[in-house]
Amino acid sequence: MVDHTTRQYDTELDEIRTRVLQMGGYVEQQVTLALEGLQDGDLQTIERVIENDKRVNLYEVELDEACTHIIARRQPAANDLRSILSVFKVVTDLERIGDEAKKIAKVARQIHGSSDGVRPSIQIKHAGVMAVHQLRKALDSFARQDIDSAAEILKEDKDLDAEFKSLMRQLITYMMEDPRTISRGIDLLFAAKAIERIGDHAKNVAENTIFLARGKDVRHVGVEAVMREVGHL
Repeated sequence: MVDHTTRQYDTELDEIRTRVLQMGGYVEQQVTLALEGLQDGDLQTIERVIENDKRVNLYEVELDEACTHIIARRQPAANDLRSILSVFKVVTDLERIGDEAKKIAKVARQIHGSSDGVRPSIQIKHAGVMAVHQLRKALDSFARQDIDSAAEILKEDKDLDAEFKSLMRQLITYMMEDPRTISRGIDLLFAAKAIERIGDHAKNVAENTIFLARGKDVRHVGVEAVMREVGHL
């Protein structure tokens, strides 16, 4: 009976982890489509992203309920409890990434659905590619509990932060030199900030991967300390 209960418990945990990865894949698709809409101006794609955010929210509610029920029924301890806590945190970050994708889509609708204002000649596509890469890598590291890959994401997030700061300087320069670009420039700043935030949430997923695998909270300790923790320094 104990073995049967343990196997059933393991199955429930595996199902929850699978659902988290399904949510992650859906959120990654949302981000990709939002960036495509911003780049190409396909209003149908843009509206699809905004509407599909409801599905992201539903994933969050369903997974939160599943985690709550398993805690109430099984009263997990040690590694199992750590696994469920990690899921709670990752789901929260994925939902917030979904929110950022929706923000990018709304900016895209504002830019491409209106003819007023002059758009600065700034491409934020590269930053978007970096953010999607971080998200995909974070989900993969979480699935495999790969702390080496998770640690790399923390380093890569600094590159995305630097890219955002560069975009911000360029956009401010454009707006100062040509007031006609102010309206669209502000829109692009919002989109760039949303991309930067996606990277932040991907970094959070990576930190949770290290917490899950090692039982150590590496938030707020700095990249070098994390790299030492996983044996890279």
